[in-house]
Amino acid sequence: MIEPDLLNSVLAAESDVALIVSDTGHIQSVLIDPSSPMSGVTSDWEGRSLRDLLGPDSAPKIDTLLTRLADGENPPRAIEVNHIDAGGSLPVRYSVHPLQKDGSLLFLGRDLRVIAETHRQLVQAQVALERGYEERREYDARYRMLLANTRDAVVFVSVSDGRIKDLNAPAASLLGATRDELTGAPFSQEFKDRRRGEFVDALIALAMSDATEDLTVQARRSRYKLHVHPAMFRAAGERILICRIEAATDGLALDDRLTSNLSALYRGSTDGFVFTDLKGMIEDANESFLELTNSAQVGELRGRSLADFLARGQIDLSVMLENAMRSGHMRSYSTRLTNDFGGKISVEMSVAHLNGRDKPAMAFIIRDVSRTEALRGGPPVIGGDETAHSSVIELVGSASLKDIVAETSEVIEKLCIEAAVDLTRNNRAAAAEMLGLSRQSLYVKLRKYGLLHKDSDS
Repeated sequence: MIEPDLLNSVLAAESDVALIVSDTGHIQSVLIDPSSPMSGVTSDWEGRSLRDLLGPDSAPKIDTLLTRLADGENPPRAIEVNHIDAGGSLPVRYSVHPLQKDGSLLFLGRDLRVIAETHRQLVQAQVALERGYEERREYDARYRMLLANTRDAVVFVSVSDGRIKDLNAPAASLLGATRDELTGAPFSQEFKDRRRGEFVDALIALAMSDATEDLTVQARRSRYKLHVHPAMFRAAGERILICRIEAATDGLALDDRLTSNLSALYRGSTDGFVFTDLKGMIEDANESFLELTNSAQVGELRGRSLADFLARGQIDLSVMLENAMRSGHMRSYSTRLTNDFGGKISVEMSVAHLNGRDKPAMAFIIRDVSRTEALRGGPPVIGGDETAHSSVIELVGSASLKDIVAETSEVIEKLCIEAAVDLTRNNRAAAAEMLGLSRQSLYVKLRKYGLLHKDSDS
């Protein structure tokens, strides 16, 4: 239906190269458009074996194709091969079509060099992108290490919204908060009597001026007097202020020395130090407290209640918290400290209410008294002063030993009940649990000693 000359033109136009290949793999004819980029490559292909024109990885594909056709199988839709040329490798995608009963095949090929070049450029772009990511990660690591190890207090502030983009630990310490609390917060609100717009404008004016001046401010949280030295740069189209902060030297030398001494005491003391929030949830503790509770690290304790480590649990904790919040502190509270393995240690605890700052807290000092009790032969006797001893001695001779023991036991019992009621602020249920009594037994003893209506209005 199509004349041979016209068919040749159609094949040449619809493919970059058309080959007539015999059943033995020899090229019988080459049809190609003279304007095709492959025209100069195929000039000597006619009469040669197709295998000789292919690379070592592509020749087996032709053998497999001819074997399948000889066995009566259908040829694959297309095969991709690499021709070997003086100029290098020439990738071509052929679609295969059987022609005659003698086994001749029509190979219609498409030059894949354009696609291969596109793939190569994509690979190069991907490699360049990965290299850029690696360089960015390297620069970010350098920036983080520099920010973490420099002694200068540095804060990065966005000019557009006046918020803190980043800061290091010395800057957070001078401002009186943690890095997480300060990151993203308005920079101006960390200082007294400073409005956001005016404050940022003042920093920009100082950064752009030639004078080596600074801005003197007072931190709202730490109450330090600070000097801010701003400089401005542009990153990714955004203007950023880098502010170096220095503490004013007047009056801070003593504070620095006191802070250093308190920090050394906290780390080196044999007594346990524990800081909690107002509900008794542990925020920090020193190494001595870890030893008392057989804990591996502070991270295990943060977020847990101090009541978990007290013999009477929430009762002990509530007594100490209520007394400390009422009077500001509580001293010499005796109890036992427990750990997760069931061990118990006799301790004396003092607690102070740290209320003079934005975030109030509780500070506990815990001293191990188990050795002292062992030397004394047991826990101290309530009322064991000279007057009590004299009163007991005076009874000798005037009453039997049984009566003396009974009378002194009642005195001690009454003193213990009064102490428990006072410590729990007349919370009868807590006092009963503290004394190891049932609530009914406690009410009986309160009625016996005339203490039932004591402090009933509290």
